[in-house]
Amino acid sequence: MLSAIILAAGKGTRMKSELPKVLHPVAGKAMVAHVIDAARGAGAAQIVVVYGHGGELLPERLRVDGTDLTFARQEVLNGTAKAVEAALPALRGECRDVLILCGDTPLVDQELLREFFEQHRQQGSVVSILSAQIDQPGSYGRIVRDGQGRVSGIVEARDATVGQRAINEVNSGIYAVQRSFLAEALPAVGSDNAQGEYYLPDIVSIAVARGLPVEALVTGDFTKTLGVNSRAELAQAGQLLYERTCRRLMDEGVSILDPRSTYIETDVQVGVDTVIYPNVYLEKGTRVGRNCLIRQGCTLIASSLGDGCTLKDGCYLEEASVGAHSSLGPYAHLRPQSVLAEEVKIGNFVEIKKATVGARSKASHLTYIGDATVGCDVNIGCGTITCNYDGFDKHVTVLEDGVFVGSDTQLVAPVRVGRNAMVAAGTTVTRDVPAESLVISRNEQKVVEGWATRFRRQKQKK
Repeated sequence: MLSAIILAAGKGTRMKSELPKVLHPVAGKAMVAHVIDAARGAGAAQIVVVYGHGGELLPERLRVDGTDLTFARQEVLNGTAKAVEAALPALRGECRDVLILCGDTPLVDQELLREFFEQHRQQGSVVSILSAQIDQPGSYGRIVRDGQGRVSGIVEARDATVGQRAINEVNSGIYAVQRSFLAEALPAVGSDNAQGEYYLPDIVSIAVARGLPVEALVTGDFTKTLGVNSRAELAQAGQLLYERTCRRLMDEGVSILDPRSTYIETDVQVGVDTVIYPNVYLEKGTRVGRNCLIRQGCTLIASSLGDGCTLKDGCYLEEASVGAHSSLGPYAHLRPQSVLAEEVKIGNFVEIKKATVGARSKASHLTYIGDATVGCDVNIGCGTITCNYDGFDKHVTVLEDGVFVGSDTQLVAPVRVGRNAMVAAGTTVTRDVPAESLVISRNEQKVVEGWATRFRRQKQKK
């Protein structure tokens, strides 16, 4: 069985935040959650997350993420070897191999990890290191090889000699290790280094000294292993994830006019032949059907669109569901628990909140519908308001099938308007209206002829 240990105990001082670094969101998800997803996708049956800084905040935030998660606390933050050692007791008995990952590498994906682990198994290595060749190795640990090209150790940049700093093969911080060796090697790791910490890479030199097989497997895409240590790197990682998602969706048949200004989170689904304009945000598991059109400036959060929907400019949907072939906007706002059936039209500056709207109904402009049940084939005129809040409680408005609501109407809940009834423009509805009725509550119109002329003459004399 393959298990994964994710190192997530550090503070991340360069982030300048009270929040543990690995909980900072990247493309809509905590960066460590991306690593967890990648480990799962690579086949890890158990994932142990090592935490420390921030106390119980990290397990509290992540515990709902899955039953395969286990948490181990590193009481003293004194190095990566001690972090892994803290996780060992949590590993299940059937665990044979361990993937060791960093919680601050949100760009890592399951394909990379799966390929890396398969090579580890095929090579029969006790320790495998994922490495890369880069032009400017900077602060990365260097992979040291002997004259025959075999790995002899990993040296941290701060401890490297001038000659070792010239090495451009670097350690990504991702390892695959046989569990039995890991348990034997970790107690032998010392802290005789510039930082005075217990470095996990030292298990490599321990394996080499014992004559055990060690391999450094070079990846061709080092960006997938980039760590996040600052707000600038956080933004860079987010942009790379958004670009990756856009590229995947375009490969699947979605048209994205400007991927550089389109922000789609990794768990969003979009159907083929949908067209997405710039400055669109699709977040938190949003589902978009086939043949939809989403114009610029729209935001969808945990929402769904059926096939053939059109969202005009500036629409905002949160926890809302829209049926097939519906049209929204421009500047429509659907708040949580808004459910629209098929072929609904919601026009400009219309707000829907905790309401269901039946098929083919429409509210074309300047309207608020809250805590309401709207039937099929209902027409709601401009300036209509459901008065749903009395200062203490929310109340429900019901518009049955076929109701016609004239402009500038107030529906004072709780109230029900019966099937095929008509509400005259300018009416305030305070009591239930029977089916097939007309309700009107205007004052009688009065005309005083000549009044305007007399009024102007009086003003002019003054």
